[in-house]
Amino acid sequence: MGYENLDVYVEDNIAFIKINRPEVRNALNKETLDELLEVLDLLEGEEPVKCVVITGEGEKSFAAGADISQLEHKTMH
Repeated sequence: MGYENLDVYVEDNIAFIKINRPEVRNALNKETLDELLEVLDLLEGEEPVKCVVITGEGEKSFAAGADISQLEHKTMH
């Protein structure tokens, strides 16, 4: 599995998903969320996976929350 914003591997029936955007404290943008949903859908069908651990790259934060740089492109309805 190759992703732009995630590192994913399975070891001993445990799937590890690491958000890999340390330059923005792993802020969750649309692309990262789309990748995360895709990975979780794929792992759901994997029989040996018993547990999923989600973590973040770097030492400052797990995930800073929403990537506010994408909010400027949103419009109110």
